[in-house]
Amino acid sequence: MIIAVDGPSGSGKSSTARGVASRLGLRYLDTGATYRAVTWSALDRGLDLDDTAAVAQRARELELEISTDPDHQFVIADGTDVTAAIREPRISEVVSKIATNLDVRKELIRRQRAVIDAAQEAGEPSGGIVVEGRDIATVVATDAELKVLLTADQEARMARRGAELGSVTAEQLRDQIVRRDADDATVSEFQVASDGAVTVDSTYMTLDEVVEVISRLALESVAQGRSYDG
Repeated sequence: MIIAVDGPSGSGKSSTARGVASRLGLRYLDTGATYRAVTWSALDRGLDLDDTAAVAQRARELELEISTDPDHQFVIADGTDVTAAIREPRISEVVSKIATNLDVRKELIRRQRAVIDAAQEAGEPSGGIVVEGRDIATVVATDAELKVLLTADQEARMARRGAELGSVTAEQLRDQIVRRDADDATVSEFQVASDGAVTVDSTYMTLDEVVEVISRLALESVAQGRSYDG
């Protein structure tokens, strides 16, 4: 099955999706990491991120390997392990310029769909994937059996992102949450739940509680699907 987890920055998508994938024995795809990898590559080559055509070409040429093992995550860009580098503040501060580049989005959505298709074709026991990011249910994996819109209030999202990143200033933290919300809204549909999506507000929930809720919903979805098939 495909489980699509949408939601704004800091809502807990990554940790939740990894947890659900581990619990259910599924693959896991962090689509945000693909945008961060392109950002890293563009900066590494000294590209002007406002040059949308040059950045889009870099996205098309990038040799990208991304792990779908929820318990062993890595990202390799053009032969370089950038797993840690793509999480640095310098990447977070400008990744929205990449994510709002429509030609980059087109290329990365193509790649993301290829990863999803490969996971679906893998067969048991890993014939399924949990995909998280923006526009997963509305654009990337519209046929997902379970669609979740994971939300949290702004203060909770800032606290979580701060704990994740560690040494960032309050200004950097607010920039990552508030500005990215505004930037992403220009091209993203994640604020609006797609048809059939379940909204989960994680503001006052622990990670384990959120993982439990979504895992239960997934198992219920599978059971219902089997009953429909007779």
